[in-house]
Amino acid sequence: MRSYFSHGLFGRDLLGSIVVFLVALPLCMGIAIASGMPPAAGLITGIVGGIVVGTIAGSPLQVSGPAAGLAVLVFELVREHGAAALGPVVLLAGLIQVIAGVSRLGVWFRMISPAVVAGMLSGIGILIVASQLHVLIDAVPKARGLENFAALPGALLGALEGKGGSVAALLVGLSTIAIMLGWEKLRPQKLRFLPGALLAVVIVTSAVSLLGTDVNKVDIPANLFATMALPTAETLTALAQPALLVSALTFALIASAETLLSAAAVDRMHTGARTHYDRELTAQGVGNLICGILGALPMTGVIVRSAANVQAGSATRMATILHGSWLLVFAMLLPWLIRATPVACLAGILVFTGVKMVNFKQMKSLATYGRGTAMIYLVTTLAIVVTDLLTGVLIGFGLSILRLALQSSRLQVDLADHDEPGAVMLQLDGSATFLKVPALARTLERVPPNTRVLLEVERLHHVDQACLELLTEWGRNAKARGCELVVDWKALHLRVEGMRQAA
Repeated sequence: MRSYFSHGLFGRDLLGSIVVFLVALPLCMGIAIASGMPPAAGLITGIVGGIVVGTIAGSPLQVSGPAAGLAVLVFELVREHGAAALGPVVLLAGLIQVIAGVSRLGVWFRMISPAVVAGMLSGIGILIVASQLHVLIDAVPKARGLENFAALPGALLGALEGKGGSVAALLVGLSTIAIMLGWEKLRPQKLRFLPGALLAVVIVTSAVSLLGTDVNKVDIPANLFATMALPTAETLTALAQPALLVSALTFALIASAETLLSAAAVDRMHTGARTHYDRELTAQGVGNLICGILGALPMTGVIVRSAANVQAGSATRMATILHGSWLLVFAMLLPWLIRATPVACLAGILVFTGVKMVNFKQMKSLATYGRGTAMIYLVTTLAIVVTDLLTGVLIGFGLSILRLALQSSRLQVDLADHDEPGAVMLQLDGSATFLKVPALARTLERVPPNTRVLLEVERLHHVDQACLELLTEWGRNAKARGCELVVDWKALHLRVEGMRQAA
């Protein structure tokens, strides 16, 4: 502990914690509103993510809290089953994460293709923009992404005609976005630690208060924890419903994947201690267990806050713990200041954040790994927007598995002349799987009558049952056409046994 203070690490963590606190405060409230929950639910999650998860985390510089990536899932859950269902679902999701972490399954959550994760984030970004554009004019968003886009022109027209929504709120939201854009472009180097979101909130909130503008404000109680909704026997029993069980599993899978991929990204930003993935997953599970008990939002490791933590020069997990402490102090002692914040201002921050999440430029970098990778990203994004988050992710995951299967079953099939009269060489190069049965069958059909076919297996890496049976059947029926299949069956079967032993 003495070396911690003597080496100036505390000073670095203290500055880093303040920077992360300034980034996290508006995002915690904005994500809660986007999730259909009160802002206090987001603040509680930020506090738990900072103090509790920060204490036991496996990633020293990652910051946990409510994430935009889960806002869409929470919104759909609350809309369909009510806010009372959120706590038990988050609690169960946390329990799943704890079990996975203790069982050392953390590395398996990282097997999701980066193209699917990137597509998931882009799809979520589009959905957030679609919903928050309605909140930007003090209107109520629709349930689905496409519905929000379809209803937006009518909502804007209604606001301009004074039949719903608010032109003043629209100006507040647009001003917020303009300040964030301007600060991103013109920010002085000495003030790089000051987040544009906080600057926008301070300027816009001050202007609204001074002008007395009539717009919706953030609703937060004087006692932050008065909003806690502890699970009851009735709400816990409701977890037996298949829909809620699926929601809990979905929360756990997506939160875990986002957390561990974020942790890997954070590790690339600094040269300090590396992430212990199973410990990080367990810590996230403990945090979500507590958030579930308190009826707050689910949490993940968040790359925006984590990047701010690294860039501010933080040295240890103490920065994360302190940022959670600042959130707690601010929410407990200055709730009146939070209540002055316009909802449209937070919506503007989320529209800005959502647009940043939709990064179609990354298709170019993904395409360097093959056009199929870029296509998986694009299809996942569109599927999430058109259907829902879970369906879109499953479609993307299925496409990545299919692409892997196609790549691993590459097989070149050729018929080559042989020195022996009336004979040809059947050359197989690669893996002969069931996916290549049609190509192999078409090649065998081209063999002329009264031909000896010598099978070359030296470049054959693997043959599965489907191709093996095709060759066996063709060889058995070849005599009817005066043909013969010459095969070293022992060498061929070794290709099957070798794969079995490798598995």
